[in-house]
Amino acid sequence: MLIDILAAAGGEAAPQNQFGFLEAMEQGGVIAWTIFGILVIMSVGSFYILITKLLEQNKIFSQYKAVRNQFWRANSLSEGASKLEKNSAWRQLVDDGLAADAQHHKLTDQLEAHDWLHGSLARSEASINAKLAGGLPFLATVGATAPFVGLLGTVIGIYRALINIGLAGSASIDKVAGPVGEALIMTAIGLLVAVPAVLAYNWLQSRNKRIAELLSGFSTDLLANMTSRGNIKPAMITKTSTQQAGKAAATAPATSKPATATTAATTAPKA
Repeated sequence: MLIDILAAAGGEAAPQNQFGFLEAMEQGGVIAWTIFGILVIMSVGSFYILITKLLEQNKIFSQYKAVRNQFWRANSLSEGASKLEKNSAWRQLVDDGLAADAQHHKLTDQLEAHDWLHGSLARSEASINAKLAGGLPFLATVGATAPFVGLLGTVIGIYRALINIGLAGSASIDKVAGPVGEALIMTAIGLLVAVPAVLAYNWLQSRNKRIAELLSGFSTDLLANMTSRGNIKPAMITKTSTQQAGKAAATAPATSKPATATTAATTAPKA
């Protein structure tokens, strides 16, 4: 008897929630679920682009270390290219530059030949930047339109709430809670989809600008190296060589001082 009373009291103490998320979406019907599905697709697509582009950018940054540490220390551009990954952006620039260098000698005008070689490197660089920018327009579109898609669900929810009020003749909470809750949910989801997309777009765009700067510098160094027949190399290599020469010069006098003193003693005239 006591168990039955406690069970009945527990059932009365925990009534079923009629104003939850699923309940509000069910009251919204097909339109609410359609808008929710569109927002979910936008969110999934945004995070997919963020992850794939981030991995692609990290790969390019890591490959740039090989350019600094190995490529410019090679005896020729062909030898340096063999030290780079085949499908890397840096290898593409080198291969396109070598292909253009092999053809530009056929041009009789040296100025036109130089411009053609520069244009070939610029075209290769532009293709790499265009590939890196792929997917970013989708992030920009999501960031700009997701709040308005959510706002569409908000407007529909408020409209349904007004209809229920008109049919009931009174603004009781049980008549407007579902539609108003649906409207607020759509607004929140629209913002939750738009804000990460905007942040991801700005972050990836700034990283792409940094990569574009590195590509432009590398392209300029390639052009200078090819037109000078290997006599010009980047400042980072020259600086490292200068530092190594300075260290060698600093250690050389220390090792030669005893020999110099001995030589002076042996060559001194006798009294």
